[in-house]
Amino acid sequence: MGDYPSRSADANAGGPGLSTTSRAAGTGLPPAPPEQPPLGGGGGLPRARFSMETVFRGVSVSAGAMVLVIIVAIAVFLISQAIPALNVNTENFFTFEQWFPNESPPRFGIAALAFGTVLSSVIALIVAVPIALGIALFLSHYAPRRLATPLSFAIDLLAAVPSVVFGLWGRDVFVQPVTDFSVWLNTYFSWIPLFGGDGPFGRSILLGSLVLAIMVLPIITALSREVFQQTPAMNEEAALALGATKWEMIRTAVLPYGKPGVIAAVMLGLGRALGETIALALTLGSVFSISFNVIENGGNSIAANIANTFGEANETGRGALIASGLLLFAITLVVNMAARAIIYRRREFRDSAA
Repeated sequence: MGDYPSRSADANAGGPGLSTTSRAAGTGLPPAPPEQPPLGGGGGLPRARFSMETVFRGVSVSAGAMVLVIIVAIAVFLISQAIPALNVNTENFFTFEQWFPNESPPRFGIAALAFGTVLSSVIALIVAVPIALGIALFLSHYAPRRLATPLSFAIDLLAAVPSVVFGLWGRDVFVQPVTDFSVWLNTYFSWIPLFGGDGPFGRSILLGSLVLAIMVLPIITALSREVFQQTPAMNEEAALALGATKWEMIRTAVLPYGKPGVIAAVMLGLGRALGETIALALTLGSVFSISFNVIENGGNSIAANIANTFGEANETGRGALIASGLLLFAITLVVNMAARAIIYRRREFRDSAA
């Protein structure tokens, strides 16, 4: 009784024990908002200097830069090794058809080899692409699952068969059916320059191209199948709801969506065909000439010529082979750059995949 109520510590520290509401009421100022405790109980945590995101970004950039470094290193090596042989060559490297780098003076050119490489690869794609797309559409939209699964597995296994196996099979087993087919083409279609001539038939551009087509078929098929299976279900259902047949749905919904992926698959198969070595070395006739006749014995390619002549080449001959490899490197680089440019022009595909 007679004791005054005790003041809080804040009141003792700050003078008369008046609350902020009382002070605001006495001064005409709005009440101050209550202080919020710091988040986390102890203030903001210090930010880590090296996070996993920084590490991942550095690894990704380093990997991308390493690819460019490797490509440049390969180009520099090929150029440095090819220049001495090109300096002593007495013929035009790009137009001369024969290959005599071990002679004195050396004479060699890449015209026939480049022609055979491109011709055999183009014929292989003409044969393989329609079949591969048909198989891919069958596996993705027509075949029941119990049939599509083992067939897909078998196609994937076919892509893993070594090229030397295909080459030996083409030389020892497949050559006779191709020879009989070449005779039939020559008998009934000899008026076409592709199938003219008087023989002999057998180890020809046709044989090498068909072996290449079988080799690139599983690659194009597997990639195209995966692309077709990624078509949005709503696109297919919308086409069917509008009354389209199964083929019309594929033509209007599946093929346009998968076009960039199919182009990438075809270009990958073309790269495999351009760089194939052992299979063509065993099936082509190793003739240095430019001819559009695909059934007569003959034909050669850059990679096959490297495999066939490297063992007996002298220093100049090895430099000449490296120079031919440099041209093949440039061809494959241009093909891949063109494929990427075509794909990047399809902005709708990139947006849908993002």
